[in-house]
Amino acid sequence: MAVVTFGTDRSPMKYLDVRLSQPDRMLHPMQRFIREGDAVRYEELRAWNIAAPADGLEYELFYAEADRDAYVDAIEAVDSVRWYDLTPIDDGSFYVYICQETRPEDVRWRRAFAALNLVVVPPVVYDAEAAFEMTVVGAGEDLRAMLDGLPDAIDVTVRAIGEYDRRHAPVSGELTERQLEAVAAAVDVGYYEIPREGGVSAVADELDCAPSTAATLLQKAQARVMRRLVRRRGRSSARAQSGNEPFSDE
Repeated sequence: MAVVTFGTDRSPMKYLDVRLSQPDRMLHPMQRFIREGDAVRYEELRAWNIAAPADGLEYELFYAEADRDAYVDAIEAVDSVRWYDLTPIDDGSFYVYICQETRPEDVRWRRAFAALNLVVVPPVVYDAEAAFEMTVVGAGEDLRAMLDGLPDAIDVTVRAIGEYDRRHAPVSGELTERQLEAVAAAVDVGYYEIPREGGVSAVADELDCAPSTAATLLQKAQARVMRRLVRRRGRSSARAQSGNEPFSDE
């Protein structure tokens, strides 16, 4: 895993967008169901409660876009699930409220979060490989400790890091401030109108920079937003998973 720098002070609050891919032996049966088949088009964990370790139970609320019958068959076969309540939304999507026993495999990787002042910001999004992406918020040193504490068998990809500001989240969360300024200027001059009312030169005038710089800012912003959108919808794409350019002010 690449070295990640968070800074040394405990403020301001930091965020980390990270993708975790577990080996087959660590997968929950429903993750294996995602990885080995194509019945699940998209799934996210919306909310959870694992604060009752005494009884060994946890509660989760999932949103899924999937073949409902196949999904039910799969969850019925999971030994750790005590009960579940599936609420249809339409023919292809539904909510699932689950009560299940905490598995030892999950306890092991969750230890990386233990005794750390961290918050996971929902949703947690699962992709076609059953890897999951999440945003974690806390002090830089706690985020670093979490990454260091994850089992070596888990493949970790850091998507974005920085000071936490979710006014523009979730889709634009990977944009730099300068890229966001460029997009805002483009909206102001009508760059995205149909037909287009203002071109790159107009954006450059708003930003007080060269047209080539404005064009680069817009291209990078659009690329990051589109990749993030694809990933957050759980789509499997080599470019979406690995296409991030190094972070810079541009």
